[in-house]
Amino acid sequence: MSDTLFSNFETVRYAGPDSDEPLAYRYYDADRVVLGRPLRDHLRFAVAYWHSLAMNGSDPFGAPTLQRPWMDRSDEMQAARDKADAAFDLFRVLDVPFYSFHDRDIAPGGDDLRSSLHNFHEMADYLGSKMQSFNTRLLWGTANLFSHPRFMAGAATNPDPDVFAFSAATVKHCMDVTKQLGGDNYVLWGGREGYETLLNTRVGQELDQLGRFLSLVVEYKHKIGFAGQILIEPKPKEPTAHQYDFDTATVYGFLKRYGLENEVKLNLEGNHALLAGHSFEHEIAMAASFGILGSLDINRGDPLLGWDTDQFPSNLQDTTMALYHVIKAGGLGLGGCNFDAKIRRQSIDPADLVHAHVGGMDHCARAFLIAASIVEDGRLDAALQERYAGWEAEAARDMLSGSETLESISDKAEAQNLSPKPRSGGQERLENLISRFF
Repeated sequence: MSDTLFSNFETVRYAGPDSDEPLAYRYYDADRVVLGRPLRDHLRFAVAYWHSLAMNGSDPFGAPTLQRPWMDRSDEMQAARDKADAAFDLFRVLDVPFYSFHDRDIAPGGDDLRSSLHNFHEMADYLGSKMQSFNTRLLWGTANLFSHPRFMAGAATNPDPDVFAFSAATVKHCMDVTKQLGGDNYVLWGGREGYETLLNTRVGQELDQLGRFLSLVVEYKHKIGFAGQILIEPKPKEPTAHQYDFDTATVYGFLKRYGLENEVKLNLEGNHALLAGHSFEHEIAMAASFGILGSLDINRGDPLLGWDTDQFPSNLQDTTMALYHVIKAGGLGLGGCNFDAKIRRQSIDPADLVHAHVGGMDHCARAFLIAASIVEDGRLDAALQERYAGWEAEAARDMLSGSETLESISDKAEAQNLSPKPRSGGQERLENLISRFF
């Protein structure tokens, strides 16, 4: 491999909490066994190809600030190969186990569907050859069905059936490539699957289109023998006024309506939770309760800004409690912690990208260790068990089992002349308990 943007960086190693090395892991000891498994198997970190390699630093008010060598190549396919070389060198520097991509991240689009697919498959073969020499695997693949003007009114939900068909073909080939490269998941992110105004929108028809599209994806997964998970990534708004995959609860209702709740899980993002008016831990806990927790995009948003800032995580207590609910749900399985996060547009040096990932991985590892300590300590679990202990009684269980009717419950309540007294929720005590772990 020729020199890349990251050739001068040594592979980042674990050096311990007392290290003062700027590029060393202080908490992410990949081989450290926690709750019976190495940290690398719990966290399953992934680098996002788009933010890390394709982002140029532009925003709605400013021109690009990041000038990468592959961004000014006249030969677009050579630029894609140069970008892939840099990507795998970055994976080497970070010693990261996974990466993820959209089709348009790894290959340029062509003038039509056929040429676009040709470019994509050629680059998929190139990535496959790279993966033979590196330890980094594919966490998931997905299709960019939102950037091109043809998707301005959505992909699966577009009023033009030709866009639906174009999108179906694109996803079909993206699933083929994800399977070819050994990906553990396939993600559908509906960046524009929503509406800007109801004046020109048939909501019912668009939901049916989206439901059918997802059913087609599931059917094809089984046809080709893809053993990975199909994931939906909820997002409430921005760029549309309302997106049909608003949050965990909304998506679960959608999956139930179209009979897909046992076929599809969720890829949850911290920044999207904030935009929906939720915390990351809320979204994870809800998904776990529905049995559809699949994978995580680890980032944060700025509560002062109402858009997708996609910053690397830095709030230790927020991340800890998010990962606490992951542990309580039994872990991420085939999912992982994907850094769907981008460096700031003023952070223009290659070193800034390395620092961002090292800090993010260390942050998540530290949070996971604290979350594991909370689980092992057991006092939070004990408090919850005590609060809901009344539901262990046979009479209480009968009310939930279906053996009681509203009338029979009412009769028993009247016979006992019930007069329940308020009981403290003990919130401050539990907040103090958690704070002491930090």
